[in-house]
Amino acid sequence: MFASESDSLMARKAVKIVRDPEIIKVLADPVRREMLRLIAAQPQTETELAKKLNLSKPSTGYHLQILLKVGLIKIASTRIGSYGILEKYYESTSTLFLEDFDEIPPELQRYFIHGHIERLRGMLSAFQIMGRIQEQAVEISPDELKELAQEIARRMISIGQKYEQVETEIGRENLLIKIYSETLRSIMAESKWQKFFAIAKLLPEAEQES
Repeated sequence: MFASESDSLMARKAVKIVRDPEIIKVLADPVRREMLRLIAAQPQTETELAKKLNLSKPSTGYHLQILLKVGLIKIASTRIGSYGILEKYYESTSTLFLEDFDEIPPELQRYFIHGHIERLRGMLSAFQIMGRIQEQAVEISPDELKELAQEIARRMISIGQKYEQVETEIGRENLLIKIYSETLRSIMAESKWQKFFAIAKLLPEAEQES
């Protein structure tokens, strides 16, 4: 459910498009990405994150300070914990961060594209299990898979921009699925990819015949 700024204190910005290459480099670190995923679900303390990520507190604190410095997280609240130690609860400044593919440093593009390729493989595997794709019915080369992943990476930014100025209580995973679905629907409508998705029985009959 999307809301205006005054509708809910629990709501926060749905999407932040990250265009700064230096911040994109921060997001390329898998530990920080996992921290953001956990913090997006609910505010976490350094101690909680260290335990969940199996990291030392100094290492956890190091990554938190980097995320704080670039504005990806903030301190949501503080509380006196065990032994009178002040505990800080960190939360993400947006539910979902999307990297502008055209601003990703060249040496990091492969890393981010790999994530999109893995999502595509998972999606196609799921459709095959459901019988939507027959074995050998769709032949897609590694180059085509990479090209489609790049198209998704770029298209997700134009879709995600719609949610930059709204606030939401939708969870990170559901929001990511929503944007990813809208992105795929947009790409399916293009003639370049229509044949592939039609063969995969993922387009309505009317669109397959056009």
